[in-house]
Amino acid sequence: MAETAASLITRLGLQPHPEGGFFRETWRDRPADGGRGVGTAILFLLRAGEASHWHRVDAVECWHWHAGLPLRLRLAAPGGAASEVILGVDFAAGQMPFGLVPQGWWQAG
Repeated sequence: MAETAASLITRLGLQPHPEGGFFRETWRDRPADGGRGVGTAILFLLRAGEASHWHRVDAVECWHWHAGLPLRLRLAAPGGAASEVILGVDFAAGQMPFGLVPQGWWQAG
């Protein structure tokens, strides 16, 4: 039987994310010189009807789709027009299981 979003949030120990949805950090790179590490990995879940609000980060972000409904990942270069990638596994419909957000770009899910 498929798990519900609520059961996955509990099972994976996810917490509310500031931009929407739920997350848990699973890995953080150690900083080389006392500064910020260059990489992190998180689990991220959006429930049906939820969205991740427009925001940008100072690192490249890799999105991997694992389960649930397809996700519309919206992207925009600074000062540029928005585009989107649909994350999912209906390849005939143009969905992709992976999306990349370049450093400094705006993103929303």
